[in-house]
Amino acid sequence: MLWYNGAPMAVLPHLSPVLTLAVDPVPWARSQMAFTLAVHIILVPLGVAWAFMALVANWKGIRRNDEDALRLARHWSRYMAVTFAVGAVTGTVLTFEFGLLWPNFMEKFGGAFGVPFAVEGLFFFTEAVFIAIYIYGWRRLPPKVHFWTGVPIVISGIGGTASVVAANAWMNEPGGFTLRNGKIVDVDFVGVFFNKAMPLEVLHMLVAAYLVAGFLIASVYAVAMLRGRRDRYHRLGFLIPFTIAAIAAPVQMVVGDQLARWVYNNEPTKFAAIEMVPRTARDVPETLFGHLTESGEVKGGIPLPGVASILSDPSTGTRTQIQGLAAFPKNARPTNHEVDVVHWAWDVMVGIGSGLFLLSAWFAVVWWRRRDIPRTPWFLRAAAVAGVASIAALESGWIVTEVGRQPWIARGFMRVSQAATGNEGVWVTFLVIVALYLGVAVTLILVLRQMARRFRENDPHAEQLLPYTPRARRRASVDRSAP
Repeated sequence: MLWYNGAPMAVLPHLSPVLTLAVDPVPWARSQMAFTLAVHIILVPLGVAWAFMALVANWKGIRRNDEDALRLARHWSRYMAVTFAVGAVTGTVLTFEFGLLWPNFMEKFGGAFGVPFAVEGLFFFTEAVFIAIYIYGWRRLPPKVHFWTGVPIVISGIGGTASVVAANAWMNEPGGFTLRNGKIVDVDFVGVFFNKAMPLEVLHMLVAAYLVAGFLIASVYAVAMLRGRRDRYHRLGFLIPFTIAAIAAPVQMVVGDQLARWVYNNEPTKFAAIEMVPRTARDVPETLFGHLTESGEVKGGIPLPGVASILSDPSTGTRTQIQGLAAFPKNARPTNHEVDVVHWAWDVMVGIGSGLFLLSAWFAVVWWRRRDIPRTPWFLRAAAVAGVASIAALESGWIVTEVGRQPWIARGFMRVSQAATGNEGVWVTFLVIVALYLGVAVTLILVLRQMARRFRENDPHAEQLLPYTPRARRRASVDRSAP
């Protein structure tokens, strides 16, 4: 038996994929970007929507002299500050990764692609400043003045998210620039930021942020209520975010349908992957799950006859034609494995979204009839699961967006393989990032749990920290009237 570098030659063919992976930076760069994005995206809804929920509680506390609502708003503002800090770190890492992992892409398109990130930076700093003012102002500002210092947080969160999603939309629909001799010579700010894919993608993500944050925060209070904490504080903590999520759920169904139809008309390759359509045809079934074989045939799954064509264009129904994967060159479409990933992610996203919509409808009907949440424990159990389920739907949606665009990093202009770094040591940074992020995640969870425990222990006297609670007002009035 012959040996090479300490390994038997007969074993090398079996090790060749591993050896190739170890030296090829592209899969490692993709894995690192995917991992950091998957972690960061969990924090985005909290950064966008938690401030709004805190303001709802704050306003309720001011208008109705509600001490429980004010306590809730104060606690949420502190949780929000912690998650914002961690989100700032993970978001900054993502920004640097564009230059470190995709230097060829940034060298060629950075002048256009960087525009939305410049706008996002302005929103980020505005949000950071007003978060500090809002938290600091609990003990120092008049009630209404303090409330209004929280409004820029909400606006900045929406603007920052819209800016980042605009950059991602630009990768799907590059525009707003002139390319001459392989270099960008003219950049149209408006054309880059408000590219063709931007409006619906931004709206879809913003609604998703409120939906995910609502169900995620409400799930924590649902678990607490299942454990017997049925006081008004926990009831408010459940009702405010869950109501917001329940409103967002049907809106997201409509926005998602419009976005899917836009993809059908403008990104036919991605749509073929979403619906797993191997060849151009009419009367295309909606296949639930299944997979694409090496020969390009759909195997397994549950076909719903004609449904994919009907949903793509209801005006023509089953006569609607959907372009298949075979209509596009192999080097300009996702691989069969990537098609499976996109299709399954789509099914998971739509399936969970439908379940959350039904849960919201259950809540809405019972609330309309009795002005109360459903009394069965099964509702709270479903609400507790909804938080994790909504995150799974969010992650699945980003998988559809990113993997469905393959093999392009800028669709029609540059492939991922052309954009990636040539540094073969990327796998080292990937392992380091995974270790660091796991440490940050564990620390964040422990900090939030410790904060919650401290709030529960100190809450009987916590209103003393709030200068405009009803009890504080009565105390101040007594002090002024004293001789």
